[in-house]
Order: sequence, then C-alpha cells, then structure tokens
Amino acid sequence: MPGTANHAQHDAQDDAQQGAPDEAHAGHRPRRPLPGRAVIARLLARQTPLVPVDSAAARALVAVIAILTFLAALCAGAAELVATNSAQWRAAVGAEATIQVRPQPRADMEELVDQAARMARDTPGILAVEPFSLGQSERLLEPWLGSGLDLAELPVPRLIELRLDPDRPPDLVSLRTQLREAVPGASLDDHAQWLARLSNMAQTIVVMGITLVLLVLIATGLAVAFATRGAMAGNRDIIEVLHYVGAHDAYIAREFRRRFLRLGLEGGAIGGIAAIAIFVALGWISASWRASPAGDQLEALFGAFEIGARGYLVMAGTALVAALVTAGMSDLSVRRFLQRMP
Repeated sequence: MPGTANHAQHDAQDDAQQGAPDEAHAGHRPRRPLPGRAVIARLLARQTPLVPVDSAAARALVAVIAILTFLAALCAGAAELVATNSAQWRAAVGAEATIQVRPQPRADMEELVDQAARMARDTPGILAVEPFSLGQSERLLEPWLGSGLDLAELPVPRLIELRLDPDRPPDLVSLRTQLREAVPGASLDDHAQWLARLSNMAQTIVVMGITLVLLVLIATGLAVAFATRGAMAGNRDIIEVLHYVGAHDAYIAREFRRRFLRLGLEGGAIGGIAAIAIFVALGWISASWRASPAGDQLEALFGAFEIGARGYLVMAGTALVAALVTAGMSDLSVRRFLQRMP
C-alpha cells in the first residue's frame, strides 16, 4: 500500500494541530482520543503494505488455492468430458437399430431373414440394411459362451443391423408393426431404453461433477476467510491508526480485496494450468494408444479423451471463478471484522 504511511502521518499531524475532527462527518467512524505521537509515528513508520503478499502465510494460501482450483478444474473437465462423450454415444447409438429374428418351428430361417431385410430396405429413412450370417451371429455369442462350441442345436437368433438417416428418421413404429404381422419371431429394437439409461447416467455424473466444483469453491472461500481474519488480526494496530486518521472501511477493504485477488489469481492460474496440462497429456496418451487393440477397447468404453475448446474454456473459467471467490470472501470478511472493531 505505497504512500499510505506518509499520507496517514500527515493526516495525523493535521488532526493533532487542528483538534479532533467532527465525529458525525459522513463515512467516518467515531474516534477515540488519539494515541501519543510517538506511538503513531512508530506504527506509521512501517513502509510495508497493509496486506503483505510475500509472507509465508501468503505463499501457503496460494498453495491451498492452487490445490483447490486444480481439483475444481479437474471435476469441471471430467463433467464436460462425460457430457461430450455421452452426446456422441447417444448420436452413434441413436443412428442404428436392430431387427432380431428368432428361429421358428418348421420355418425357413433364411427366408424369414430375407423377408425382414426387404421390408427394412423398403422403409424410407433407412440408409443401409446388413443381415448377419449364422456364423456372424454365433461369433457374437463367443464372449459369453466361449469359442469352439457347436451351436448347431441351439436356437441362435439372427440379427439385421439398420443404419438410420439422422436428417430423415424412419417410422420405426410402423416398421415394428409390419414385422410383427408379416415375419414370425421378428422384433425391432431401436435402443430407446438403453439410450434413456445412458442419458440418465451421464446426467447424474455431470450433476455430481458440478456439485464437487461448488463444494471445492466453498472450501476455497472458507480458507480465504480464515486467512483474511488472520491478516486482519496481525495488522490490527495499523488498522486502528488508519481509523484514527480518518480512513474509511471501504478503503481498507479495498486494499485487502486487491491483495487477495492477486493471491487468488496466482493460485488459480497455477491450479488451472496444471489441470489443463493433465487433460492435454491424457488426450495425447489416448491418441497414441488409439491404433492399438487396448486403445480401441478403451475408446469404445470411455470414448475419445477429448474435451475440445469448450472444455478448456470451462476449466479456465473455473480457475477465474476461484480467484473471484477469493476476492469476494476477503472483502466480506474484512467488512465484518471492521464492523466488530470497537
């Protein structure tokens, strides 16, 4: 707080020469009798800022803010990742449908499959129809039944995969009714139930991520409130002198707010950059593994580890909000502390 000491010292000398100012003056606290000039000179001789920013306590607060911001940005990035991948999953699954034809007694299975495929091809809005052969259908059961089994005696259903036009979706309700009436044992699955479960799961994860971000920001605010009270208690003598010489509460609160905003920006930048670096590194690792079988399985399960420009903006915004919370809580704590001072 450059210049504060000299300015306040001149005010103290003027007050001592002219007498105590009017206590009813707007915006000033009622003043008690001034202390001796020696006490005031000793307190005002401190040329350090009202709120030191290079002390051990300030560095510790920056570290706490950085850690909390890092956690909040990670939660925000994870929520954005789940939301993005969920939208991609729903779009991919919603663009497909499946016809299942179960074996029927005394019925030619190949003829039933061909009939169901023809009906699907004749439906507007279906781009492609791919019937699975008996061998392909049996291979779909290998993950559950194992390989090398003779499935000739089992009633293995046949599948027909449909690729839908997203711009001109077909009337699947009508197709389902036609299949039920014309093809015995045929059923149409548009994955609506699975899509609803996926959407609910993704929304739950996103809400949990947002809740965690809010909790971390609340923890940041509480940490700043305790640090502000400690700084006020440590500078109580100079604050009292500033009151004696006519300093407003708003002036003192502004100095604390500026200092803690600087600490919050520093800690928020460190935590936010660290969180963004983690996501960039994980995205690079995911891209390098994408060509491998393990990478393909991970991508199929979790999706591409990419959050895009919007995700990085969300993480940077979380760090900025942490800095603003730091400044706001500091200002609130200072004003409450000053109101309780005698």
